[in-house]
Amino acid sequence: MFSKWVAFWGNAISISDRQISTYAKDLTLRYPLYVPFDGNKVRLHFSNFTGTENVKITSCFVMRESEGNFSNPHQVLFNGSESGKIPPTKEIITDDISIDLKRGDTLTVSIYFADYTEMRAGTLVTGPLSKAFFAYGNFAKEKELPQNLSRETNWFYFLNTADIFTEGKNHALICYGDSITAHEWPDWLKLKLEKENVTDISVIRRAVCGTRILRDYECITYQAYGLKGEKRFDYEAQAAGADSIIIQHGINDIIHPVGTEVNKFRPMSDMPASADLINGVKSLYLKIAKERGYKIYSGTLLPIFGWRTYADFREPVKNEYNEWLRTSSEFDACVDFDKALRDKDDMRKFADGFDSGDHLHPSSAGYQKMADTAFEVIYKT
Repeated sequence: MFSKWVAFWGNAISISDRQISTYAKDLTLRYPLYVPFDGNKVRLHFSNFTGTENVKITSCFVMRESEGNFSNPHQVLFNGSESGKIPPTKEIITDDISIDLKRGDTLTVSIYFADYTEMRAGTLVTGPLSKAFFAYGNFAKEKELPQNLSRETNWFYFLNTADIFTEGKNHALICYGDSITAHEWPDWLKLKLEKENVTDISVIRRAVCGTRILRDYECITYQAYGLKGEKRFDYEAQAAGADSIIIQHGINDIIHPVGTEVNKFRPMSDMPASADLINGVKSLYLKIAKERGYKIYSGTLLPIFGWRTYADFREPVKNEYNEWLRTSSEFDACVDFDKALRDKDDMRKFADGFDSGDHLHPSSAGYQKMADTAFEVIYKT
């Protein structure tokens, strides 16, 4: 019945927000992961892709949660050892963990770090299925974290991907992008699949807030905006069982440059033409995705009218780039997020109810509309 490994959960790994404190000690991280497939074993990928020092996982445990009930904790081993070391820029994979899982379960992953640990390799994500917790102390084997020593967080550190040994029909879709994709719509797509009884696909999110196709930042002020496409796509655009990808990326290339007189880290020389973005996608993204045999979906950029750096000269760049995303034969199909969320009378801005209020990121209703739009293109055409 079960015959292959498929990724069922995944995030990007980027550079965490640079704070005064960059190390943690005696810390438990807990990540509840939604399970879309039946399976009988799992394996976990831990990444230190952006780290500069060894990271030692003291211990790790997983538990199956079904309808509020937890299984006993299962010890995770690393080459037979209870602890694992992740070298800088590297990824490690755990030994196989025998555990029976059903579609709709939650796999709770708890990781304990006894020693001082560089908390550099992490990513911020949000959504109805994306929550994490940390606790001071070692509670990796506990079914509940102590309320007075724990907090919820949307930062995910080190845990990069979770695979399940499952049926041969199952496969993974990668959603690649920036903050728009790091926010809610991939989670809503998972829930849409559940609602529509689509049982053979998982959604793997590879997204970093602030990231650009063509450039990244050297300064610690903006390091959390992530690595440019050339440095991240090859690594992120892969997962066990993946055969398709949605690429929705490029808005930050357009809205970030403001001139050194306004922000010394954002010169106007960084401002791309639409041709620069198109060539970047072709050379950095499409080449790799095609080599891997993926079905490739383009995702158009959303409205930006009213955003704090909005200017009239940015609009044609976005529109020209979007038109290429809609019409290029380089893609198998286009998920036209822009058309789905924009105002019919003024295409520069969001339709009523779809703007979060900052005129760049959608509201929760807007993210749900994005998920519905992606579903209609991928599963109804």
